[in-house]
Amino acid sequence: MSSLRKYSAEMIGTFVLTFMGCGAAVFLGADTAGGHLAVALAFGLAIVAMAYVIGGISGCHINPAVSLAMFLKKKLSAKDFVCYVVAQIVGAIIAAALLSMFVGFGIEDMTGALGSNGIAGAGGIAGALTIEIILTFIFIFTILGVTAHERTSNVAGIVIGLTLVFVHIVGIPLTGTSVNPARSLGPAIFAYGGSLSDVWVFILAPLVGAALAVAAYRVLVKTE
Repeated sequence: MSSLRKYSAEMIGTFVLTFMGCGAAVFLGADTAGGHLAVALAFGLAIVAMAYVIGGISGCHINPAVSLAMFLKKKLSAKDFVCYVVAQIVGAIIAAALLSMFVGFGIEDMTGALGSNGIAGAGGIAGALTIEIILTFIFIFTILGVTAHERTSNVAGIVIGLTLVFVHIVGIPLTGTSVNPARSLGPAIFAYGGSLSDVWVFILAPLVGAALAVAAYRVLVKTE
């Protein structure tokens, strides 16, 4: 498998995740129960779709936190880790740029900030860091478990997608749910207000959550 194919797959996959997930938030809004659920489903279904399209090419990380977990598990080389993250960020930026273009055409942005993440709903920086670490821990912990055995490989995409749905259901009212630094950085670049100044929270917290999930999973595996 050529490296370029893997990196291209990660870029496209992250583009789809960001465009469809943040796009649902931008065009539908998440303030109502129906909009809230629709946005959560959009993110989850994007994962399911991409898992079965590019999973065999790149593993369908489409998230720097997932790539970090795979690097810590020694399933991804340092070179691939860096190139995966760069590709993911590029894909998210392209998606956010297109969403910004549509808003520029006069389509109302229901989020007011291209679906960027925020700290206000979680009570500030400490609350946002805490909830994002917890949600990312749950997400990555699930990924590590469902991809560890060949017997669950056929349903891994569905399980991971559904897990992303339920972490969004909890996280949307608090932070908008990141659990993915690339997904957060892309919209923040094109949004206005405090999105870019706060984006470090949504880069740091998912990476910490991923590292903790790997550590916890290693402990459980050792005690089996």
